[in-house]
Amino acid sequence: MYSKFFKRLLDIILSLLVIILFSWLYIIVAILVKFKLGSPVIFKQPRPGMNEKVFNMYKFRSMTDERDENGNLLPDEVRLTAFGKKLRATSLDELPEFFNILKGDMSFVGPRPLLVKYLPLYNEEQRHRHDVRPGLTGWAQVNGRNLLSWEDKLEKDVYYVRNISFLFDLKIVLKTIAVVFRHNDINSATNATMEAFTGTKPKQKVE
Repeated sequence: MYSKFFKRLLDIILSLLVIILFSWLYIIVAILVKFKLGSPVIFKQPRPGMNEKVFNMYKFRSMTDERDENGNLLPDEVRLTAFGKKLRATSLDELPEFFNILKGDMSFVGPRPLLVKYLPLYNEEQRHRHDVRPGLTGWAQVNGRNLLSWEDKLEKDVYYVRNISFLFDLKIVLKTIAVVFRHNDINSATNATMEAFTGTKPKQKVE
C-alpha cells in the first residue's frame, strides 16, 4: 500500500512544500550560478526512470563549458570549479530535482537516475533498479555514495527496490541529512565525478 499509493502522495506534498518554502534559495543559487558559471543556469540531461522510461532531469549547473582546440569538452575535473564543488558538497545543485519529483519523474527516495547509455550494460538483476521511480537520494547514497564500486552501488539499489517501506525511506532520509552535513563521499576515489559504468563481468564458474 505504501509503495503504490502513500509514497507518491508524500512525494507530491513534500516536494511542493520544499519548492514553496525555499523559493528564495532557488533564486539565490540561480543568481550565483549565472554570475559564476554563466548560462544556462539549469543543467538538463535525459535519464531513465521507472520502467526505463526516459525523462529530463534538472540540476543547477556546476561545471563550465570549457573546450579544447578541437571543440571537445575538457575533463570533468578541469571544468568543475571551486564554486561547483561547493554546490555539490552541499547538494544545492540538486534543488531543481524537486520539480522532477513533483512531476512524477522521481521520488524522494529510490535508486539514483543514471545515464541512458548504461541501460544496455545492466545484467538481469541490476535492471530491477528501474522497477521503481528513481530518487533524490537512495540506499547507495547513504552507504558510501560515489566511493562505492558500481557493483556494490547497483546491488544496494536492487536491495532497496525489494525492501521498500515507510520506515526504510525515513531511515534513508535521516541518514542523507547526516551525509550532506558531513559533506563527504561526494567524489569517487580517483575522479571529480564517478567513473563511467562499463558493465559487470559475469562470474566465472568454478570447475
